[in-house]
Amino acid sequence: MSGGVQGLGRLGIMASWLKPRPGSEGHRRRRGSLVAWVILIAGVVYFLVPLVATFQFSLRPTPTTLAYTNVLNDPKFSGSLLYSFTVAIITIFASLAIIVPTAFWVRLKVPHLRTAVEFVTLMPFIIPAVILVFGVIRVYSAKPFVFTRTEFGSDALLVATYVVLSFPYMYRAVDTGLAAIDVRSLTEAAQSLGAGWPRIIVRVILPNLRTALLSGAFLTFAIVLGEYTIASFLARNDQFGVYLSLLGQNKAFEPAAVSLISFGLTWLAMIVIALIGRGSRVTVVGAR
Repeated sequence: MSGGVQGLGRLGIMASWLKPRPGSEGHRRRRGSLVAWVILIAGVVYFLVPLVATFQFSLRPTPTTLAYTNVLNDPKFSGSLLYSFTVAIITIFASLAIIVPTAFWVRLKVPHLRTAVEFVTLMPFIIPAVILVFGVIRVYSAKPFVFTRTEFGSDALLVATYVVLSFPYMYRAVDTGLAAIDVRSLTEAAQSLGAGWPRIIVRVILPNLRTALLSGAFLTFAIVLGEYTIASFLARNDQFGVYLSLLGQNKAFEPAAVSLISFGLTWLAMIVIALIGRGSRVTVVGAR
């Protein structure tokens, strides 16, 4: 009996030794895990509570989805969404045509100019959008470049201004993607197979930047979809941000419904980006 009691006592002492003590590694790990869960729950509550409140507010006219029905039946909603989507696609391709060759050439040939290029791409953060659009209107509303007097010219100015706004996000995404691959080795391998510079960029660099390009494209799409100031001063009332602002001036519940719909489209775009970019890999395609 005494031996069993002593054995249990030894087991108790060993168990007390195995318990995480304050200040030990196990105790710090448990405390860090608890802090992480608290931060996660706080973040979820911070993002979900406004969404739930907005959803409840959008259902206030009746127990049914009357606000959503009015929005989806409004031709201006689909028209503004299609217009903004078209502008976003053109902006993305134009931005990629400028940023990808520039970032590739800077990283490959002139790395000492990287700081200067980064500073130039950060200028949209320094110059407010209202000053940018006033400068564009002042320059391109008089001879020899009169763009503001036609619909096509105003649309072109809108796309060009959005391309400038996308520089900080697109350049960071492309530069990060280039840093993740061996640009010099891929370029030399492609050149040894007889590929020229256009083929190297299109067939070698772009396929290996798929995830980075999708990230930059998503950020650019979000900018175009929600931008208001530039489109308003250029009288592009078909833009989605302008439509949402005008809707909020005349309606009470429909703006909440439109906000939730645009939020759902944004999350759908993020899921598509994650699925497409998950299978990206480094490949070298030679000349054919």
